[in-house]
Amino acid sequence: MYTFIRKLALVMTLTIALNSAAAADQPKTLMVFGDSLTAGYGLPRGDAFPDKLEERLKKEGLSVEVVGQGVSGDTTAGGLRRLDYSLKKKPDYLILALGGNDMLRAIDPRVTRDNLKKMLEILKARKIPVILAGMRVYGNLGPNIDKAYVAMFKELAAEYDAILYPFFLDGVVADPALNLDDGIHPNQKGIAIMVERILPAVSQLLVKKPASKTE
Repeated sequence: MYTFIRKLALVMTLTIALNSAAAADQPKTLMVFGDSLTAGYGLPRGDAFPDKLEERLKKEGLSVEVVGQGVSGDTTAGGLRRLDYSLKKKPDYLILALGGNDMLRAIDPRVTRDNLKKMLEILKARKIPVILAGMRVYGNLGPNIDKAYVAMFKELAAEYDAILYPFFLDGVVADPALNLDDGIHPNQKGIAIMVERILPAVSQLLVKKPASKTE
């Protein structure tokens, strides 16, 4: 029953998004701003998360160009430094998916929070609707760090009216069949699951009205 209700809700949201896109003057652009998880590390060209998300949206009849702005190894500090430059592409929507490398480098969560906050402030000022894709601690960093990250993403999403997608690697993390040999980066099967799971959040995002590119 839960699966049926979830699929029904997705269909309804996609229908609204499709109608909104049809009423628009031109196709919309969705930027995926992140690290190696969005850059397609270790994958053949065309198999990265942004590519497959665009394919999936087109399959649903949505004319949305998905632009990848992932830099392997990037932290939230690196993302903050390059955000203004990346926004010269004038995306209508954005998925912010950074924080994993901060955790791997044991960066103080307060520093990560500050960097994410500044990026969200920039995006809010430009009236760009956002999905904030959270990260969870995996490995031996400990439950306290995990709790800090979970709370951080939740609170920031609420503060900046972003759509929260709690865990970017949901359904994929720690599964050898869905990851490359390094056990961190998703393979093609893993990417497919990531796209499918985030699709309801993306559908919610596309319903929001972006700022005019002439503003």
